[in-house]
Parts: sequence; C-alpha cells; structure tokens
Amino acid sequence: MDSLLAAADEAGYDLAPADLSEALTAEVSPGLHHAAPHSAHLALQAAHAAYESRFGHVFVICLDGFAPAEQPDQVLAGIRARLAHEPDQERVVTAEEMRRLARGRIIELVSGS
Repeated sequence: MDSLLAAADEAGYDLAPADLSEALTAEVSPGLHHAAPHSAHLALQAAHAAYESRFGHVFVICLDGFAPAEQPDQVLAGIRARLAHEPDQERVVTAEEMRRLARGRIIELVSGS
C-alpha cells in the first residue's frame, strides 16, 4: 500500500497544468445532503459559482477525516478562504487537494470499504 500511495503521489506531483485541468473536468463540486435547508443549498451554489467564475474550474477539497455534519461548513470555509488566492497559488492548492482525493480513493478501493 505504501508503494502504491507513493506512486500516486509522485504522479500527482508530475501533473502538468493541462493534465490538472483535464482531471478537474471529471470532478464534481461537493454538495449538501438533499434534506439540507434550501437557504444552505443557495449559499453553497453561490459560493461554487463565485469560485468557478474566478478560477475557471470546480472547487475540490478532500473532506477525509471530517464527519458528514462538518463537511458543509468545511466546504464553505474552504471556498471563502481560497477565493482570496491568486490563480497560481490556487492551482497549487487545487493540485494538492486532488492528490489527497486520489489517495483516499485508492485506499477505499484497495480496502474495499
């Protein structure tokens, strides 16, 4: 598992900007449970729209380690904080989040959970 994760990390670090852009097209922005209040859905939609308008791609964040009830707040806080980034800085943060997402997905696939 360690070797597999190290290889995935290395591949993630080697992504060219065009490769990162391509990978982002397959991602879906984190949302809310359908039972969340309508106002929360509207706030999150507005935040995602502002992010996508500024950076030209969906917002990605690894939420591993956060309870489902904490995730909406983490997403909103993450978008708000990252909207202040310059595009080059955000590209670095986005690439790191993609690496973290890939690691979690690999662990989930291998462990079968």
